[in-house]
Amino acid sequence: MSNPYDSDEAEIEASRAPLLDHLVELRSRLIICVIAVALAFVVCFAFSRQIYMFLLHPFAIAAQLLAAEQAAHAQQAGGFDVMKFLNGTKDLFLALVGAREVPDAAGADRLKLVFTAPLEFFFTKLKLAGFGAVVLSFPVLAWQVYGFVAPGLYKRERKAFLPFLVASPTLFLMGAALVYYVILPFVLWFSLSQQIIGDASVSVELLPKVSDYLSLVTTLLLAFGLCFQLPVVLTLLGMAGLISSKALSTGRRYAIVGVFVVAAVVTPPDPISQTMLAVPIILLYEVSIWCVRLIEIRRKREDEEAGRDIVPV
Repeated sequence: MSNPYDSDEAEIEASRAPLLDHLVELRSRLIICVIAVALAFVVCFAFSRQIYMFLLHPFAIAAQLLAAEQAAHAQQAGGFDVMKFLNGTKDLFLALVGAREVPDAAGADRLKLVFTAPLEFFFTKLKLAGFGAVVLSFPVLAWQVYGFVAPGLYKRERKAFLPFLVASPTLFLMGAALVYYVILPFVLWFSLSQQIIGDASVSVELLPKVSDYLSLVTTLLLAFGLCFQLPVVLTLLGMAGLISSKALSTGRRYAIVGVFVVAAVVTPPDPISQTMLAVPIILLYEVSIWCVRLIEIRRKREDEEAGRDIVPV
């Protein structure tokens, strides 16, 4: 029987092209990528105000909910209340996903952002448009990269590579959703709760700069989005034979420590947000072990089938 690897080799040989043809193709694909990013940048800059307002929504909800809670507990004694803290976190999440209606309260209009340089907000909108352009044009960029490298891959490798084009942006969006609905609102709600307002002699109020707020949002989005790529990275390493499921299982305890260290670096300095990042990554690490194990089982089955196809003379 014919070996399936022979047909793959023949297909790659048929797709070989001179170096100049590869350079011409690379140039055309780069031009497409530049045009896609440029068009996405124009669109994002045209709607930069709406995008910025969308990113401010967790801040507004956190301020409104905190003002309502402070109005409801105005007659209670001060001090840190664990149940009040947990209930406030739960109400914040329910309000963001639309499952709870936040009541109007006096003081909810205190949400203000400032900029201290004449063109600071303009450059902030440029940065926002650039970040949004990369996100918006990512499908085009990923497809152009795949189209350039696909001719050099075996047929089975192309089939194995395609799911990652879907899994990678999906996991990134999951990390971004966790930031938008959980991490960012909690950080802002906690920050607003540290204000000292209403005291006759002292007033400590949070007035973030527009550029600092965008930096916080983009840093958290990138940190969580990239950390959620762990299954993709480990699965690709498993496909390349660089790691095994046994090694991942054996190093689980060290991986957990490393995850908490990374979470402590990329998140604000509070244990809640660090745990909110570390726990999903640990779960994704366990998923990665199973993905690598499935790859090993499939590779073993393919090797056995290839061995049976070789008939001794």
